Amino acid sequence: MPNICIIGLGNPGAQYNGTRHNIGKDWVKNIATDSSLELQSKKKIEASIAESPDNKILWGYPNKYVNESGHSINKIIKHSKFNLEQVVIIHDDLDLPLGNLKLKIGGGHGGHNGLRSIISHSGQSFIRLRVGIGHPGNKVDVTNWVLGKFKPTEKDSMLESFYKFNNIIELLSDNDIQNAQIKLHTE
Repeated sequence: MPNICIIGLGNPGAQYNGTRHNIGKDWVKNIATDSSLELQSKKKIEASIAESPDNKILWGYPNKYVNESGHSINKIIKHSKFNLEQVVIIHDDLDLPLGNLKLKIGGGHGGHNGLRSIISHSGQSFIRLRVGIGHPGNKVDVTNWVLGKFKPTEKDSMLESFYKFNNIIELLSDNDIQNAQIKLHTE
């Protein structure tokens, strides 16, 4: 059984690929491609999942909209017999500057409807990889901002963040969250 479950949040449908809200799902899909993992859609858990070749990580993403992802994540946890503390959720974060990454254990939803859904279905002691997408500046612009694609000038910063995430995957796979935090937050 894998040590940890890494789930990326994102909306279903090609029109959402590459949007700020889909950063978690897109990163999981990129890892799968880079590692020759075949993410398989599982109707029973309403998610697409794959195990890493070393069997240490269960990768995946819900096949539901971000705001409804808690239902699917709860099914993944129960089906795979994970404790909530073994689950890492990768999600976009408006409150962090573009490309900033924060690895955090537990906490509230901070206004993120995907996290709100997960907390309501499973609790809040999961691990979050908060991926900064910046803020549009005005609250009324938030929906269009999160559902918008990254600007060409933002893509390098996001790629650098993806590499930083890659640098802590081994620590995460060993459930060494503390050293993953230290490595991520001091680089």
